[in-house]
Amino acid sequence: MNIEKPFSQACENNKSHILEVLKNTFRKSTHVLEIGSGTGQHAVHFAASLPHLIWQCADQLEYHPGIRQWIQEYPSKNILAPIELKVPESTWPEQAFDAFFSANTAHIMQANEVKSLMEMIQMRLPKHGVFSQYGPFKVDGQFSSQSNADFHEKLVETGRGGYRDIAELQSWAPNLSLSEVVEMPANNLMLIWHRK
Repeated sequence: MNIEKPFSQACENNKSHILEVLKNTFRKSTHVLEIGSGTGQHAVHFAASLPHLIWQCADQLEYHPGIRQWIQEYPSKNILAPIELKVPESTWPEQAFDAFFSANTAHIMQANEVKSLMEMIQMRLPKHGVFSQYGPFKVDGQFSSQSNADFHEKLVETGRGGYRDIAELQSWAPNLSLSEVVEMPANNLMLIWHRK
């Protein structure tokens, strides 16, 4: 059965902006775990543009066919087929990663799932590792725009977790240091985390 290749316009719009940040953030990284690879668009774009590292896709099983389609169409030697990862139920991969990346996941996941994600990264991130977390967030309880506040309400109404506050993330991972907050287009942020 042929499955139509998934496509996200948001991924297409933000991939070049995210890549510019990752070129610096991941310049010393060797093995990245992408948590929530979604359509696979980010993975194929970043892997091709960052050939010095291995890019490991990960997501819930239902997304794997689409991710594989993108990898087949845009293959890179340094991109790996997706592994199953559903937070918090899944067992985390045993491989060692010196970098983690996740885009547009925290506002979709439930609070307990995001808490588990932050705790696991806190446990798994090596001393010189880095976690790059992209998406819309609240800062000091405030939304950055009315459109973000409206979107948050829609997410909650449809059973999603909604926007997380940066302070909330910090409280769930006290051993991580938020070393940089990069303002991105469309009222998004890139949070750069390191081990304390």
